[in-house]
Amino acid sequence: MKYTQSTLDKLEAVPEEAGYVLRYERGTFQSGYCILEEKKVVVLNKFLQTEGRINTLLDLIPQLDINLELLSEESKKTYLGIVAKLETEDNKSAS
Repeated sequence: MKYTQSTLDKLEAVPEEAGYVLRYERGTFQSGYCILEEKKVVVLNKFLQTEGRINTLLDLIPQLDINLELLSEESKKTYLGIVAKLETEDNKSAS
């Protein structure tokens, strides 16, 4: 995956289309993000550079409750790619 603004935009679209509010704020959260489930708000560390934001979203998106029916075709493809990659990595580590 390329660490470009275009990639970041695609990743940001997934939670936004699923009804989450994506905010960049200052904070002392260790992982680079904080999820407020009840309000469907995701807060990302605003001091992360593009690469850090992309990696954080790649870690975060599989943890969210995403309804695929709400996603555009491009976001659905992005989401399914992230989940498939995660499953492949899990299968390799389990072997």
